[in-house]
Amino acid sequence: MQVVFTKKEPPQWLLNMWQEIDDKTFGPGFDCFTEDAVCNLGVADWRGREAIRGNLKAFIDTGFTALHHITEYWDAGPLKVFRGVVDMTPDDASMKTVHPTMTHFFYMDERDATKVRHWVGAVGPVAFG
Repeated sequence: MQVVFTKKEPPQWLLNMWQEIDDKTFGPGFDCFTEDAVCNLGVADWRGREAIRGNLKAFIDTGFTALHHITEYWDAGPLKVFRGVVDMTPDDASMKTVHPTMTHFFYMDERDATKVRHWVGAVGPVAFG
């Protein structure tokens, strides 16, 4: 398979999803996923839109606030690629904010190209020990 990527402005569905995470609301921004979507984020293997929503919420609730910044977005039709940086500010003021890089692949649904079927992403490292 061969695809051609075009650099574009990020679509609203992607902006909405990141905003839900940054605001810690985890609401309709996750409707960009099919009901049976799969997310492989780092070591995660979450299956289903509600599992993705719930597990991301649980992760964010471990004690930090995220702020996502988009560096670039590439569109190849059924495959979208996002690269950026996330500011991760701990709730504990004695800890410093970290700014790991991110790369995410969004494979769109074959039947409904407006929905994400599979999300593969990497963030980090989030700390150096």
